[in-house]
Amino acid sequence: MTDERQFPEPLAAALALPFEYDGGDGVDFEPFPAFLSAEETTDWFRAWTGNAELSGDDFRVFGQDGSGGYAAFWLIRQHSPLVDQPVVFLGSEGETGVVACDLGAFLWLLAGGFGPWEAATSYEPDWTPSPNRELAAVAERFAAGRERSAAAVIEQATREFPDFDDIVMALCR
Repeated sequence: MTDERQFPEPLAAALALPFEYDGGDGVDFEPFPAFLSAEETTDWFRAWTGNAELSGDDFRVFGQDGSGGYAAFWLIRQHSPLVDQPVVFLGSEGETGVVACDLGAFLWLLAGGFGPWEAATSYEPDWTPSPNRELAAVAERFAAGRERSAAAVIEQATREFPDFDDIVMALCR
C-alpha cells in the first residue's frame, strides 16, 4: 500500500462540512485539513502506546475530538484501498473502538449524527444524536445503496473487529 496522504474525495466532502459541538449536545469532532504526516502519526502512536519501537504506519489520522483522541483509518486489510479500511478511534483516555468497517459506512455514521468519539464511547447516556442532512447527502452521493443506521454501522464494525482493543492494548508498554 502506498503512503497516500491525500483525503479520498468522499472523506474530503464530508470533512468540509461543519461539525457542531453545541455545548456537548452535538458531535465532538474536529477534522484535520489533511492526514497527519507519517512522522506525526508515528510520534502520536508511540506516545499513545508508550512503545518507542512502533511506527504509525498502520494508521491514517484525519481528525480528533476536543480532548485530543484521534480518528483514523486502520490499515489492517492488506492490498485493499484506503476507502475499504476500517475507521477507528483512539481516545486521549485510552478509549478504543472500530467505528465503521469502511469509508462508506463511516459516511452513514456521520449522517446519523455520530462522530468517532460518540461511536466509540457510551460515556454520555443522555446524549442523543441529531441526524445531519448535509452529511446524508454526502453519504448518498458516495455510498448510495449502502444506507444503514449509525447503530447498525457501529454494531457491524464491532462484530467484524472484536479484538481491536486487545490488539492495541497488547502494543502498550
